[in-house]
Amino acid sequence: MRVTKNSPTLEYERAFWRDGYTFVAGVDEAGRGALAGPVVAAAVILPRIENTEQWAHNALFQHIARVNDSKLLNERARENLFEPICEIAVAYAVGSASQSEIDEINILNASHLAMHRALAQLSPPPAALLLDALVLQNVSIPQQGIIHGDALALSISAASILAKVTRDRLMRELDAQFPHYHFAQNKGYGTAAHLRALREFGASPVHRQTYAPVFQLAFDV
Repeated sequence: MRVTKNSPTLEYERAFWRDGYTFVAGVDEAGRGALAGPVVAAAVILPRIENTEQWAHNALFQHIARVNDSKLLNERARENLFEPICEIAVAYAVGSASQSEIDEINILNASHLAMHRALAQLSPPPAALLLDALVLQNVSIPQQGIIHGDALALSISAASILAKVTRDRLMRELDAQFPHYHFAQNKGYGTAAHLRALREFGASPVHRQTYAPVFQLAFDV
């Protein structure tokens, strides 16, 4: 298998491994820009692999390494990767923050809360963190925020997939409760059809009241 130069690799994980940090967790979230539903974060510790060739025939590596951004995977591909990631990982966990928590503390703080909740469940606990673009407050272990980290670090890519798949599944469940908004299709994001449904039916209990398209409904009546 040929891996492109822009594929996610274990380079960032190896840097921590060389410094003695065996359990390196990649962390990412899904749903920050949605108008409804929770924000979901995942944390994944991959096994220590010094030689990428050892992963040449591994389903996880083969699938993720073909893209330069895990978001470019379609829904079926992400679903197909969910179980292999869970099986391969030394540890993995998912955390979330609800719509009401997002409204109360804002989306950035809610995203951090979801990440902390995911990290708290990891066993073994991480010795270092890799994150997509940001760094977490109130963390005592080494961490590195990487711009476009989900396209560069394999553990962040894996976490991105777990977070996205988990959130998509939650939104499909909410679709059954609130069918007017077609959450199974739009996953809570502000598509044209979703915005039309908001104008016609108003906001549901799972909409984020502080987000402008939802908040503005009160003034558009």
